[in-house]
Amino acid sequence: MTRGGTYIEKEKTDTSSIQQDYLYCEDIIKEHSKSFYFAFSKLPREKAQAVYAIYAFCRLADDSIDEAETSEEQAQALTFLINELNRFEEGREADHPIWRALRDVFNRYDMSIQPFYDQLEGQAMDYKFEQPCTMAEVEDYSYYVAGSVGLMLLPIIATENHRELAEPAISLGVAMQLTNILRDIGEDYKKINRIYLPVELMKKLNYSVDDLAKDTINDEFIAIWESIAIRAEQRYLDFTNALHLFDKDSQFPVALSSRVYAGILDAVRQNNYDCFSKKNKTSFLKKMCILREVKSKF
Repeated sequence: MTRGGTYIEKEKTDTSSIQQDYLYCEDIIKEHSKSFYFAFSKLPREKAQAVYAIYAFCRLADDSIDEAETSEEQAQALTFLINELNRFEEGREADHPIWRALRDVFNRYDMSIQPFYDQLEGQAMDYKFEQPCTMAEVEDYSYYVAGSVGLMLLPIIATENHRELAEPAISLGVAMQLTNILRDIGEDYKKINRIYLPVELMKKLNYSVDDLAKDTINDEFIAIWESIAIRAEQRYLDFTNALHLFDKDSQFPVALSSRVYAGILDAVRQNNYDCFSKKNKTSFLKKMCILREVKSKF
């Protein structure tokens, strides 16, 4: 075979292989986050694939910690992930679809490794979990577990302006994490014995852990919930105000993801703040309404 033929054959094989890696990552986001997939699948294919690879990395980190049964196993899992990320940074990544896809993302975009380390720091905060004392601590935690993801995605969805858009990207990630916290109050307490509501706010509004254990939804609970929700909505707005600086081909999908996720807050309100017995989510019908509304602005 000629040199040219050999090169073409190799290129075909490599392209096929990396596409399989991206499909592996796409399956992960499809299974675990229908809302994210619904929005980010609207990106141009290359950008969507990059998002899937980053989501798969975050899911790998999250599952590695959550599936460990003891604090020792959690520490071991985190150490393993840090070592794997160190290897990746050195160009010696593991031969695995997620790491191979992530390498392709780093080859294509002006990526920074630091947010990936910050994400792992967020995982460490989870396995060493202590109830936050203040709202500032809740938002600090939210940066590490979700604002860091905004920074990971930024070079993909704002290829020209990503260095100037760190704060809006962080705001979107933090807003989404605050939304998660408000959606999962009951599940977090009952299943993993975690309270993300700040101690100071619970004391100020006279809402106790006993109230939480009894699934109490009263004026005090609603006041706590709404104070955090208002902060989340301000963060969504901070992001939206900078949306015009993102890549033209990314503005619609990213705006859609923001609106769909913010819709979870409305779902909780419509369910009378029941974060204990209901699984609050943005319904498919609501997603379609949001899709039409957001699309009309582009």
